[in-house]
Amino acid sequence: MDTVDIAIAGGGMVGLSLAAALHDSGLSVAVISDQPFSREMPAEPALRVSAINGANYSTLSDLGVWQRMPQERVSAYHTMSVWDKDSFGKIHFSKEDLPAPQLGHIIENQLLINALADTVAQQSYVKLIETRIQKVLSGQRETMLMLKNDQVLACRLLVGADGANSFVRRQAQFPLTFKDYGHSAIVATVRTSVPHEQCARQVFTPDGPLALLPLSEPDLVSIVWSQTNEVASSLTGLSDEAFNHALSATSDSVLGVLTVESERHSFPLTMRYARQWAKNGMVIIGDAAHTIHPLAGQGANLGMRDAFALAETLKTCAQDDKDFASLENLRAFERARKADAMAVVAAMDGFKTLFAGNHPLKKFVRGAGLVMTDAIPAIKRQWLAQAMGW
Repeated sequence: MDTVDIAIAGGGMVGLSLAAALHDSGLSVAVISDQPFSREMPAEPALRVSAINGANYSTLSDLGVWQRMPQERVSAYHTMSVWDKDSFGKIHFSKEDLPAPQLGHIIENQLLINALADTVAQQSYVKLIETRIQKVLSGQRETMLMLKNDQVLACRLLVGADGANSFVRRQAQFPLTFKDYGHSAIVATVRTSVPHEQCARQVFTPDGPLALLPLSEPDLVSIVWSQTNEVASSLTGLSDEAFNHALSATSDSVLGVLTVESERHSFPLTMRYARQWAKNGMVIIGDAAHTIHPLAGQGANLGMRDAFALAETLKTCAQDDKDFASLENLRAFERARKADAMAVVAAMDGFKTLFAGNHPLKKFVRGAGLVMTDAIPAIKRQWLAQAMGW
């Protein structure tokens, strides 16, 4: 039987970020995943991408992770344009508003996961275990993990970074608030006839937002098109020609004619919020603790903030010779991260409600709000600073 200080369930962006951030903690770590930690990247861009904000970019760079990604596939964006379809409301953000070198980066999720896995694999205190946790036995001083590969692993703290349907969350019996948004997100890679000029764009329609995220090629974007389930089902059933026409029309042709270059995938959107994140010997982070609407692209950033905050808590406890696995010492982390996550969940719900529908009064309120915000530099800077995690 092997023993480690910390076992992390989940080898995705959040779990590996935690492992990487613990590099100078003196704690032994095992990361357990039932999926390969690294995957070979195809020549064409992957469908699932994330907008990484400035704060997480800085941390990943300090950890040496960012430098491990092939930079020709990383796309910095310098401006953002948001508008309300069929309305006067619009707002434009620029890196000069702060100022900053960029507003963020669009990266393929698997690209970052590969870089994190490569970083963690070089760290002698970490074990990477490709298998599934089958059973969790909690004791007073340690937790026993029965693994599918017939190994038994003992740990002082089990971290659930194993996604929205978290096994660890269920084992811990943490209560969950759940809300079906009634929307699905369509993702695809799209060729544009007008260069994107490193601008991230989002248009709000009565049925949901469409995001056009600039990729490394000047005429290639990744779309995240959130629509009601009925509309999304109809759109995914269209021919490529009809879908291209609908997509170009919805985007107001700001990037000219849009042509899908990949498969179209859709997935349902659900809000989840765990009302408890920690107890003695167990804690959850990332999508295991919360999932939000993708309209502001904050899901991945929120999860990484969880990971880096937990790493700081664990390192401080280890340095002060405190029990890092006790609820008493995890409670401050839980309280702070729950408050941040709930604020983001509430904001996304508010935005979704405000920008849904065609009611004339709502259209006027949101249009006036966008125009007024665009005209007041101090408010724009505050919005940008929050979006960048500062």
